[in-house]
Amino acid sequence: MNSFFVFTASKIKKYFFLTIALVFAVGVIYSERDNITVFAPQQPIAIYNVPTDKNVVALTFDISWGDKRLEPILEVLKEKDVKSATFFVSSVWSQSHPELVKKIQDAGYEIGSHGHKHDNYSTLTDDEIRSQITTAHSIIADVTGKAPTLIRLPNGDFDKRVLKIASELEYQVIQWDTDSMDWLSLGTDKIADRVISRAHPGDIILLHASDSATQTHLALPIIVDELRNKGFDFVSVTDLITQTESQGEAVTSSSVSSSKLLSAQ
Repeated sequence: MNSFFVFTASKIKKYFFLTIALVFAVGVIYSERDNITVFAPQQPIAIYNVPTDKNVVALTFDISWGDKRLEPILEVLKEKDVKSATFFVSSVWSQSHPELVKKIQDAGYEIGSHGHKHDNYSTLTDDEIRSQITTAHSIIADVTGKAPTLIRLPNGDFDKRVLKIASELEYQVIQWDTDSMDWLSLGTDKIADRVISRAHPGDIILLHASDSATQTHLALPIIVDELRNKGFDFVSVTDLITQTESQGEAVTSSSVSSSKLLSAQ
């Protein structure tokens, strides 16, 4: 009888500690659920760069207002025989300047969405976020005749909700790793130096074609020449993503620096 009691007590003790361990594990998982989901493969992502051994970079240009800077930039790209680049256009600008949108298309460059109103989407409700993205989608698709699949959010601003909604609407959110800061008019050499010194394989480079970027077309020839001298080729964002196995740095909340947020004008 005593041996039976000892055996039973031993089992009870064993199951007691297993239960405690299970409760503890569940508690840890629950308390850290936001951090754990960041690394879940099914989570929506924002792409800052694409890890690759190939010497390729993507030149990207944001446009939200003005009609004076795009054509000089397109002319430089043509003169330098840059056949691939990506332009993120706001739908309001596209609707106001369909002839300029057509010039981007005629040059063979990729067009992505830069949203509708130039607001920080993380401050909007879910319904407002969805409305901003779908409104831009309809307008840009109507102007270009092709539905965009890439979006660079206004000001580069997003949170988990924005990423989730964009993903549900079948968009890939595109950020950047190298910021030219060209809209600050730092000077042609400084803009070029920022890009040339920071560019790396798989890089997504942020430039602007809005009227605030008064020196971009002057810095661009230097950027193209020097990056080519370093052995870089230029590809669209879509080509950058599809030609490599990895799809860049996955995040579910905005981790860009204040300088990046401010620069996406």
